[in-house]
Amino acid sequence: MTTLITGAGLVGTSYAQHAIRRGEKVVFVDPLPREDYIRTKLGNADYAYINEDVRSLPGLVSTINDHGVDTILNTASVIGKKVNNPIHFGYDLNVGGVMAVADAARLTGIKRVIHISTFGAYNWRKITESPVVEDSLLGAGSAYSNSKVSQEMILEAYALDTGFDLFMLRLANVFGVGHFWAGSGGGQKVQDLVMAGITGEPARIPEEQTMDFVYLYAKDCGRALDICATIDQPSEHVFNIAYPYVTSFDNLVAVIKDQLPDLRVDIIPGEPPTNRGAALDITRAKEMLGWEPEFSMEDAFADYAADLKAQMDK
Repeated sequence: MTTLITGAGLVGTSYAQHAIRRGEKVVFVDPLPREDYIRTKLGNADYAYINEDVRSLPGLVSTINDHGVDTILNTASVIGKKVNNPIHFGYDLNVGGVMAVADAARLTGIKRVIHISTFGAYNWRKITESPVVEDSLLGAGSAYSNSKVSQEMILEAYALDTGFDLFMLRLANVFGVGHFWAGSGGGQKVQDLVMAGITGEPARIPEEQTMDFVYLYAKDCGRALDICATIDQPSEHVFNIAYPYVTSFDNLVAVIKDQLPDLRVDIIPGEPPTNRGAALDITRAKEMLGWEPEFSMEDAFADYAADLKAQMDK
């Protein structure tokens, strides 16, 4: 079994750690060279890295054929406000990229596609009940939200037409040792807080990032993806993957400070936060995937701090 992973970031490498432990080969496709980051996550493990754009259908087909790929994990997207900067670039990458992935799967007979979606796909303008289930309304109107909904709809149509297994995971805000090129303001905020707790320098957090939010530790995310890569296709293909509760910014800081007492935080005044005070329902993931978070938030931040310290010491 070989997995092609589009995007060499936090989510893709978190899955790769599991796949490599199973003896599986992984092939990263990413146009920006960041093999140093992959090495910090995978050490001396055997993997392939192809400097190619996810939007290149010939490049994807060639990679699949050359490496005997049977599964695609699609993580390649820009996130949040980066989709608007400018919007035609965000949509070209998010929608154009998923079209290339879907066509590559169709043309090469890929057996399984696992797609990274987001809890940002929900229509937060109209959601009034908590916890939020997978059948809730989609599309919040923002460029990011609507692009992620478009990705899901495209892949679902291709899966129905072509017959490949499809898993789409609506992840909460993933935190862990990352580079956050794709634009995850939440992931960057959490890493800035952990880094500040280690160094003793104050974390400068934009006011708009002090929202109530739903989180997910990267190692629990990687395990969810590994399950999706190895089980038979269940009757549903969309799953919420998250801690099943909302965490306020103050509580987030308190949990990190329990592990790193030197943490100090300076809030940069600006745009007020938009809170999403609704938890995600993970019942479907529990029942069909056998997944729920293994790391408590406290244990996750202890583990995160240890990983970040180890990286800083190299």
